Amino acid sequence: MKKGNDILIPEFARLLKEGHLVEFSPRGVSMRPFIEGGRDKVILQACTHPMVGMIVLAKINNSYVLHRIYKIQNSQITLCGDGNLKSSERCTSEDIIGCVVQLKGKDGKLKRVTKGGVWRHLPTFIKRLYLKIYIAVTRIKSMEYED
Repeated sequence: MKKGNDILIPEFARLLKEGHLVEFSPRGVSMRPFIEGGRDKVILQACTHPMVGMIVLAKINNSYVLHRIYKIQNSQITLCGDGNLKSSERCTSEDIIGCVVQLKGKDGKLKRVTKGGVWRHLPTFIKRLYLKIYIAVTRIKSMEYED
């Protein structure tokens, strides 16, 4: 039996190749604090010229990731989730399905897509501290909504 992504993402790729935009809600927390799985939506377009700082949907081995391009060297592209402080993935431009051109917050308002320049260059200990604060605040806010 095929998983949802195994059916949906090839369809996304087909639509993007035809020139359409694709909107979906990503899962997971690897792109915190900029994209929150289950809360935000991303809008993709075909990615003809990947550049450092872009957020892309890519197929890595047998799974899919929505991560930022951190480095391009020859044909190797290094991806990393903004919330991933230790791990990264490598792919080629052929593995990239689309790039994020718009973000929508929980309220449906469009949010700016940044290249993550400041974030990408922060020391890891500052990112770690910021993420801990972000997670704590997010938990407190979700507890307030439950009351």
